[in-house]
Amino acid sequence: MPMAVSLLPLGGVSLGTGAPLGGPSGARKAPGPSAFRLTEKFVLLLVFSAFITLCFGAIFFLPDSPKLLSGVFFHSTALQQPPQQQPPPPPLPPARGDPPPAALPGTSGYGDAAAAAENLARIRQDHERALREAKDTLRKPPDEIRREIRQDKATFLLLQENKKRRRRKKQMGARREDGGEEEEEEDSGPGLPELPFHKPIGAVGGEPHEPEARERRAKVKEMMKHAWDNYKHYAWGLNELKPISKQGHSSNLFGNIQGATIVDALDTLYIMEMKDEFQEAKEWVEKNLDFNVNAEVSVFEVNIRFVGGLLSAYYLSGEEIFRKKAVELGEKLLPAFNTPTGIPWALLNIKSGIGRNWPWASGGSSILAEFGTLHLEFMHLSYLSGNPVFAEKVMNIRKVLNRLDKPEGLYPNYLNPNSGQWGQHHVSIGGLGDSFYEYLLKAWLMSDKTDEEGRQMYYDAVQSIDTHLIRKSSNGLMYIAEWKGGLLEHKMGHLTCFAGGMFVLGADGAPAEKTGRHIELGAEIARTCHESYDRTSMKLGPEAFRFDGGVEAIATRQNEKYYILRPEVIETYMYMWRFTHDPKYRQWGWEAVEALEKYCKVDGGYSGVRDVYSNHQSHDDVQQSFFLSETLKYLYLLFSEDDLLPFEHWVFNTEAHPLPILTSEEAQKRKGK
Repeated sequence: MPMAVSLLPLGGVSLGTGAPLGGPSGARKAPGPSAFRLTEKFVLLLVFSAFITLCFGAIFFLPDSPKLLSGVFFHSTALQQPPQQQPPPPPLPPARGDPPPAALPGTSGYGDAAAAAENLARIRQDHERALREAKDTLRKPPDEIRREIRQDKATFLLLQENKKRRRRKKQMGARREDGGEEEEEEDSGPGLPELPFHKPIGAVGGEPHEPEARERRAKVKEMMKHAWDNYKHYAWGLNELKPISKQGHSSNLFGNIQGATIVDALDTLYIMEMKDEFQEAKEWVEKNLDFNVNAEVSVFEVNIRFVGGLLSAYYLSGEEIFRKKAVELGEKLLPAFNTPTGIPWALLNIKSGIGRNWPWASGGSSILAEFGTLHLEFMHLSYLSGNPVFAEKVMNIRKVLNRLDKPEGLYPNYLNPNSGQWGQHHVSIGGLGDSFYEYLLKAWLMSDKTDEEGRQMYYDAVQSIDTHLIRKSSNGLMYIAEWKGGLLEHKMGHLTCFAGGMFVLGADGAPAEKTGRHIELGAEIARTCHESYDRTSMKLGPEAFRFDGGVEAIATRQNEKYYILRPEVIETYMYMWRFTHDPKYRQWGWEAVEALEKYCKVDGGYSGVRDVYSNHQSHDDVQQSFFLSETLKYLYLLFSEDDLLPFEHWVFNTEAHPLPILTSEEAQKRKGK
């Protein structure tokens, strides 16, 4: 099990601290030079109040002061003293921004009594407003005051840093390569602080020691090149490739945002050391990736693929454009959380900020796997932007969940974002639920094992899953059934096969008496999912398989027999290999490679198939972006040494995008905010 070691490349910013934090990029303007901390504002209000009081005193001692104050209901002991006993004060200056009043005879240059009364009324109004603002400030809760102080401090420090950066750039007088023009440094975006970058541990590993592993890893890289080259040739800049039709493919998941395959593949290209391909992908992101579109997108899919892909590419390469784009997109997703409970909508128009849920989802409910699979990315968005709002949004989701009763300790797949109540009592560790559980565990790991709330939620959930959903077939195959209002459906989806890797990944943190059980769960789920592959004609697994009616690990319905290049089974092989080094997991992975090459590879890339039990190929004509992001990456890691993206330093999001562990030092900074 990974033991967290001090991270890496990150410095200068931590969540919610007084360190140099910045506001969000793009959505808000950078503050002007007049930005003050809240404490400074309060002091200025008090000084202004004192100044007004002095002004009142000055008016009282002016010559002919009873005339000046005539018609004004104001009484002072100063008015009762003989005027000749008072020393003549200097004239009262006009208010800032007002034109000087016209001098009239007998009024010492300040107008007649009406003008003086009007001036006094304005002064009194300003004085009262200043007092009200001071009282309002004092009424704010201490937490809110502290938060505003932190934000003001962050704004001030960011402004100063931006000034220094521009001054340094101007002094350097950098020249363009083509003509000696002074080159302006590209701004990292309003409110986005500059961060130092250091090469992270394990971004590129060594060659495999065993010749067979070297050959097999080289084959996987060859597969990646075939998939990438065909995407580039036939669908460049579009979301995905139709490898039979040899044209671009788009789904409504991404709205009008384009380039899903490019962003999803960035980190795979990097770790495979496909440098030219990575560079051309980076240039496309820099010039063409645009989020300013009038489009409704899936918050979940855009987060795990685009935000996750950009974050990972930044951490691996240090290229600032990836951080800038990730934060920009993260800000555009924030309106999805504008619900009564803070549970986000599934769909969001990123231009209008209007959200809604899938119409088929249990009376307008949000889906557990969707709103529960934002935590890793949003915590890193706060870390990299200095804006705590991202972390606050996902932590609020936990608060909502912790207030709810869980049937048998299980989390139903549907939650109404308006009422904060569960929808249908349908529980699945596959589709609709899967990555919620994964992110509880990985939130704890990513926090350098300091996120005790995430840890407790995960292990409590696994205990309930083990008790109520884990079953064995008559021939001893372990599977995870689905729970529908207390009744079990003895079906397991391909998506559920990720759980084998999750169980073994979490074994080290389990209660001592449960460690062995978690390892057993991982190994048994891996075996069952391998059987679901091995019992088909193509040696590729179906979308779902059943354990009833006399069958085991076999799809019995036509709409469950397809395979769309999914990664979950290979993901579990990779985790089991890392923790056990049992050679069977590499062998099972190689069987999958051979099947992909035989049945899914076509001239124009790789395609899913419609029926894995058929002897006749029938392709679905889609090369999914996750094939490059997940399936090929997990195969590459399976045949690599453990020094490539080691678990001591990295956690993978649910789209296989590696994100660095935030060390205990950073976690302590966040706690001390």
